[in-house]
Amino acid sequence: MKRLATFRERLGWKLFVSYMVIVFVGVVVSVVTAELQAPTILARDFADLQVWLRDNPSLAAALKEDFSTAVNEFLLIGTLAGVLAAIVLSLFTARRIVSPIQDMRRATQRIAAGNYHQRVQVPSQDELGALAQAFNQMTQTLERTEQRRLELIGNVAHELRTPLSNIRSSMEGLIDGVLPAEPSTFLEIQHEVARLRRLVQDLEELSRAEAGQISLDLRPVVPADLVQTVAERLRIQFDDKAVSLRIDVPGDLPRAPADTGRITQVLLNLLGNALQYTPPGGQVTVRVWCERHEIVFAVQDTGIGISVEQLPHIFERFYRVEKSRSRAGGGSGIGLTIAKHLVEAHGGRIWATSRGFGQGSTFSFTLPLSS
Repeated sequence: MKRLATFRERLGWKLFVSYMVIVFVGVVVSVVTAELQAPTILARDFADLQVWLRDNPSLAAALKEDFSTAVNEFLLIGTLAGVLAAIVLSLFTARRIVSPIQDMRRATQRIAAGNYHQRVQVPSQDELGALAQAFNQMTQTLERTEQRRLELIGNVAHELRTPLSNIRSSMEGLIDGVLPAEPSTFLEIQHEVARLRRLVQDLEELSRAEAGQISLDLRPVVPADLVQTVAERLRIQFDDKAVSLRIDVPGDLPRAPADTGRITQVLLNLLGNALQYTPPGGQVTVRVWCERHEIVFAVQDTGIGISVEQLPHIFERFYRVEKSRSRAGGGSGIGLTIAKHLVEAHGGRIWATSRGFGQGSTFSFTLPLSS
């Protein structure tokens, strides 16, 4: 029973047995064919020799016996050669197939133990090599996912620590009498509580977005009205910072099916970021146009810009272009990530372009004209 279980777990033994079965079937076919065809062949050939062997019947019997012996020897030698070939071929095949699979199994066990740096060597360019490449891609994805998970935990802890520390300091100051119990002190505490609430709401929104649980109320929307509504909500902030806001949206654009609230959230995030990273005296331009079967929105600013190395990471969670910027002065760092999921839920695309630091940036996204 133990040997049977070992056989079931060993691919090399299964390959060897399969080759032996092929050899056995070949031998059986050869024997049956020889038994069926040998008498006919002998009768045909000995009919031609009957004239020469008429006076010597013992010689005819000897020839028949020698022929049968030769056939049996041929079958025996062929069987031995087939078994030897099966052994050699099974060893070669086992090394070519079983060894890479065993490497993958050992690497999988190490990955299960938490070591995500494992890679296997690609043995060939066939299906087995494609399997090894897919395995390496899987481990690379798992490694990136684990790294992002650890970064997410660290970033969330940092985002929570700052307002909690401020609230604690304020409360201790009130208890010790260092801070006066005035409305301004309580407003400062309320501001920190609001930051915590916004962070929790953003994390909940991100969780639903990444789980694909975003519900959309798709209705035909007019792009010009949508942009104008968002611009009016942020107009005072632009005026306070002395940043010019320019709108370039034709009024005859076709309507696109969209969730007004969700796309408004995307535009508010893009315009808010453009305002935040554009110095006083700069300009933010919102342009919308129709291209093929989709509406394209573009928010262009004259702000700090983004380097080529940072562009691929700009929509990652908690990623910030300015690492030295105080987190208190920015958002939670996941607004662009949420915006990306919202746009993709509509069937659109979102991307960022920039010529480098100090040369501004442009964030664009699309909405398909048909849902």
